[in-house]
Amino acid sequence: MFRISLSKVPLTRLVFPPIQNAQTRTVTTTVTDAVSRRPDIPSPRVPGKISTPQDFLKAIGRSSETKISIDSWDAFWRTSGWDMKNAGLSIQDRRYILWCMEKFRQNQPIETFAHEVRPKKKIRGRGPAVQFGKRIRSRRDR
Repeated sequence: MFRISLSKVPLTRLVFPPIQNAQTRTVTTTVTDAVSRRPDIPSPRVPGKISTPQDFLKAIGRSSETKISIDSWDAFWRTSGWDMKNAGLSIQDRRYILWCMEKFRQNQPIETFAHEVRPKKKIRGRGPAVQFGKRIRSRRDR
């Protein structure tokens, strides 16, 4: 057993606490991880309009109701991104659904945040080198 002699070492230079005091100390840790946090479950709003998860997914658009199917309201609001990934949703769909869920939790009306996906750019590049989606070559001789 390792023993420290307190009479020879000044109290300011102790590296290890005395064994008597080590038993009386308690260490508490708190976990502030997002995984351990329980999200609050919002109540269904606008009676008759949004009362099921499928109604919510239809309201946010992007044909989200066809991509994931959850029956109960509580199970839907406890769904995480990992659960959606295991269900086979793409990352864009997961991010959009989770983002809409958070906006709904913050009591924002769905009409203000639900939007369709941005259309793909037709013309890539800039300037006179690309016109009408085709690369323009120089007319001068090389």
